[in-house]
Amino acid sequence: MNSTIASPRARRRNIEAVAHTLPQRSALLGRLFAQRARYDISRTEASVLSTLSRGPRRITELADVERLAQPTITQLVTRFERRGWVVRERDDADGRAVLVAITDDGLAAVEAIRGRLRAVLRDSLAGLSDDDVAALLAASEALQTLIDALQREEKR
Repeated sequence: MNSTIASPRARRRNIEAVAHTLPQRSALLGRLFAQRARYDISRTEASVLSTLSRGPRRITELADVERLAQPTITQLVTRFERRGWVVRERDDADGRAVLVAITDDGLAAVEAIRGRLRAVLRDSLAGLSDDDVAALLAASEALQTLIDALQREEKR
C-alpha cells in the first residue's frame, strides 16, 4: 500500500476524522448489508455462528468473544441445537467443561449467509467507479491491518 507523508497536524486531523466516522459507518454498513441480504436469523445469531465456524468454544468464551451475557448465549445455543446447527460436546482437555461445536448444517447456514452478503456487496460495488472500488480495496487492506493490531493488543 502506498504511504504518503503528512504533517503531524494533518495526521492528527486525519486520525481524528477516521476515529469519528469509522465506527458509525462500519456499523451502518453492517446493518445495510444484513437488511439487503435478508437472511432468516438476526445479526447476533449470524455472528455467533460465524465465531463457531472457526472452532468449538465454551459458552463463557463465546459470551466473552461476542460481548453478550452468558444466559443470552445459552439461549442462542439451545435454539441452534434445535435447528441442528450446533452440538454440545465434552472438552477433551477438561472433562467437566462443555464445548459448543458447529455442525455441517450450521456451516452450511453460515456459508449461505456469507454468500448472500457477498452477492449484495458485489452488486453494490458494481455501481461504483473503478477509482472508488480501488479505494475500497485499499481501505479494506488498511482495515485488516487495524484489525490485526487490535487483536494483538487484546491478547496482551
